[in-house]
Amino acid sequence: MKESLRLRLDQLCDRHEELEALLADVEVILDNKRFRNLSREHNDLTEITDVWKKYRQAEQDIETAQEMLSDPDFKDMAQEEIKENKAIISQLEADLNILMIPKDPNDANSAYLEIRAGTGGDEAAIFSGDLYRMYSKYAETQGWRIEVLSENEGDHGGYKEVICLVNGEGVYGRLKFESGAHRVQRVPATESQGRVHTSACTVAILPEVDVDTTVEINPSELRIDTYRASGAGGQHINKTDSAVRITHLPTGTVVECQDERSQHKNKAKALALLVSRLENAKRAAADAVTSEMRRDLVGSGDRSERIRTYNYPQGRMTDHRINLTLYKLDAVMEGDLTELLDSLHREYQADQLAMLAQQNGG
Repeated sequence: MKESLRLRLDQLCDRHEELEALLADVEVILDNKRFRNLSREHNDLTEITDVWKKYRQAEQDIETAQEMLSDPDFKDMAQEEIKENKAIISQLEADLNILMIPKDPNDANSAYLEIRAGTGGDEAAIFSGDLYRMYSKYAETQGWRIEVLSENEGDHGGYKEVICLVNGEGVYGRLKFESGAHRVQRVPATESQGRVHTSACTVAILPEVDVDTTVEINPSELRIDTYRASGAGGQHINKTDSAVRITHLPTGTVVECQDERSQHKNKAKALALLVSRLENAKRAAADAVTSEMRRDLVGSGDRSERIRTYNYPQGRMTDHRINLTLYKLDAVMEGDLTELLDSLHREYQADQLAMLAQQNGG
């Protein structure tokens, strides 16, 4: 292992110990925001420091065993000890390589899930509803909570557009590769000739970001409109203009929230979504500068890029970015996304490792 990498790992261990001391400090404990941020940093470093400590212990065990090689009584045992610890070091080094991949600071955050019907009319809207249900089922298995911010229902079911906040630890990191165009091939319920139609929806996953620490928004650059929330009617139908639409004039970005009955709460939620959209656009612009160099195998995440096909007649789902085909479409649509998401993350890690090796001269 390179000396520069050893030094970096030692520094991370020092920082981990420093964080443990800080988290026991009464002043830090009383400062909720600082305590939360330091706890997150501590959690991020725990695994890599534990692996590094095991690596160093294995090295020490090899040194001790090598000293015993000259003693005939212990030679066989020492050789076995050296062999075992070399295998341990090999595995731990592979683990460290993955853990050293730069982390997206937003990976631990909750995320906004936006699903929009594309080509295909009513069938695309129905498929949007199917995707929303798929993600909702998966969120349930993870213990996440989904909060719908705005919805525009299709004429025959599903959604022309649905935007929600998925609350939970690590939501963005888990779902971020879902952004892109999702294509469905099936016979619509409205098709009398039994012909297979192709429709599409776009999915966008945006990290929820801290309103206080990100992009600066000038209130004079916002146009805020209120309107009556649309609904199915009944006793809870809105009698007041509680729904809020915010337009960011410099960029033309528009967000809406009609979830709450309180206009104040809807405004706060819409503003938080606006900040995430603007922050995402800012990051995308920065990434575009180095996109040719950094583009990974999982795709750019551009929502216009076709990433996946759901073929109902053949019962298969294909992710085109990593050439993965699963013949269990029914299970996938019921929220069984673990195999798919794990495969995407493994491919991403392999690509990042290849890039790191290239940067470090092979």
